[in-house]
Amino acid sequence: MRELDSLGTNLLTVEAGQSFGQAQAELPKTATSMVKRIGPVYEVASVSRVPGKVLRNEYVDTGRTQGITIFATDLNLLNAQRGKLANGTFLQEATSHFPNVVLGAVAAERLGIRNASGNHRIWLAGQWFSVVGIVKPFPLAADLDRAALIGYEAAERFIDHEGAPDILYIRAEPEHILNVRSVLAGTVNPEHPEEVSVGRASDVLEAKVAASTTFTNLFLGLGAVALIVGGIGIANVMVISVIERRNEIGLRRALGATKTHIAMQFITEALLLSLIGGLTGIAVGALITAIYATIQGWEIVIPALAIYGGIIV
Repeated sequence: MRELDSLGTNLLTVEAGQSFGQAQAELPKTATSMVKRIGPVYEVASVSRVPGKVLRNEYVDTGRTQGITIFATDLNLLNAQRGKLANGTFLQEATSHFPNVVLGAVAAERLGIRNASGNHRIWLAGQWFSVVGIVKPFPLAADLDRAALIGYEAAERFIDHEGAPDILYIRAEPEHILNVRSVLAGTVNPEHPEEVSVGRASDVLEAKVAASTTFTNLFLGLGAVALIVGGIGIANVMVISVIERRNEIGLRRALGATKTHIAMQFITEALLLSLIGGLTGIAVGALITAIYATIQGWEIVIPALAIYGGIIV
């Protein structure tokens, strides 16, 4: 939920839907400027799909595109998406007019580019483009992670692309988000609003958070049941231990030990066994988590609360 709050729930996306004949519709070229006229809207960014293939160099087989899409974009895409740079810089007024490209996280990985030192170039739509930046994964736009981003001016100048925007990313005042959503289709395409698809990107993340919360609660419930069953098992073991050691208890009583002394002995044994078992469980659980995360290529994260909770319980 903290991730959702930081990204905001006020991001809307506008895409072209289908026309009356079930063909793919197009957004008007004036879509961006029209949306900016809506009062509560304070940020608009757009991208336009550019035909062409992205290769590491001109000698790579053109069939090995690795699923990378070319997008022409304006300069405030990073702000609208709350994106962050992993390396280099994003497109600027001085660089967007020239053959420069910013790669999404997945695109950079597939091309084998780990930094934007200025020495890396890629073969993009039959032209050499210099890599000036690499963006961290976009939480609300996974398609941009697999994209090569160039400026609109560079797309027009070097690739002869003058296409209309395909996707608009819109930030509006949170208290007016529903009102803005209701008028976007008619604003973008007054003649055919039915050909405009409006969505809220954060809805997907909200569903993800809800699913994650459900699974977390499920695992907590299973853990509670396991804890109760384990507690009953430990109690049974201690009862059996007391029964089997009646001779020892009798001997200690004969030597002058009080009931309190004997009770403290068994309580101390139980606490030591629980502590050793808990520490062993934490160590084994952390090890399994680390191994599985490494195999999956995930970042290893072990919450401190889980460790403290394991020790206390």
